Amino acid sequence: MYGYCYQDNNDIKDTVTAITELGSPLEMIQLLQTPWEERFRICLSLMRLLHYLAHSPLGPVTLLDFRPRQFVLVGGVLKVTDLDDASVEETPCSPSSPSDCLMEFPARNFTLPCHKGRCEGINEKRNLYNAYRFFFTYLLPHSAPSALRPLLDKIVNSTGELIWGTDETLAQLEKVLDIYRNGHYLKNNTQTYKTEYKRVSDALIAAENYRCWPSYQHDGCLLSVFSADEAIDVCESHAQCRAFVMTNQSTWTGHQLVLFKTGAASMTAAPGKLSYIRLGAAES
Repeated sequence: MYGYCYQDNNDIKDTVTAITELGSPLEMIQLLQTPWEERFRICLSLMRLLHYLAHSPLGPVTLLDFRPRQFVLVGGVLKVTDLDDASVEETPCSPSSPSDCLMEFPARNFTLPCHKGRCEGINEKRNLYNAYRFFFTYLLPHSAPSALRPLLDKIVNSTGELIWGTDETLAQLEKVLDIYRNGHYLKNNTQTYKTEYKRVSDALIAAENYRCWPSYQHDGCLLSVFSADEAIDVCESHAQCRAFVMTNQSTWTGHQLVLFKTGAASMTAAPGKLSYIRLGAAES
């Protein structure tokens, strides 16, 4: 909610107008088909939200009805919409009764320590495990850059075992963001490519699309890259790729969107565009 206005005059009696944010409902099957960068953004925004709830002015807040349908996407960022089942009450316990601090989930259970008459960290841990089972395990590792997978697997495993709290989990996700945003996940590119690419300025390849997964475009192969070198790596890995166009669009991390093509026969003049054409086997 951005705000509200209360009106009471001769024409309008006892009316409240609320201004709220409009979000898109989560469709998990659709999310699984989106590029990894967008799925990572959802997980990062969720973790930032859970970190805030763990350190809220009211104390640690838990979402008792934690399911994907309780969230919406606003500009690619995850936001919670239903706070009816939010609670700041941490479960009371007795040191002589370990079952007081039992957290039960469909796949497994956890028993937390009893500290000063309360189950220690139960609100934070409940949110974190739900984030793991509903979001992280599906959205984080799949189709991620290979260099990031060990760290992403560690994040998934640590949340699944409740080894970390929200502070450490968020710090590790922010580390992934830094590595990705700055291109540190790429290998030191001193290799010579099997093929050569001709760089053509102010040119666009209008047609000759092919489909790839996951793509930002349904009827083409539109992917995000850190640099032209990474675009060449992608083209080399696609059997049908013979050219690509560096667009002037970028993603939320600053990566550039690139259209990969099966050829360059439809090339036309386009000021500001940059195309690369695969020439064939390079001389050794």
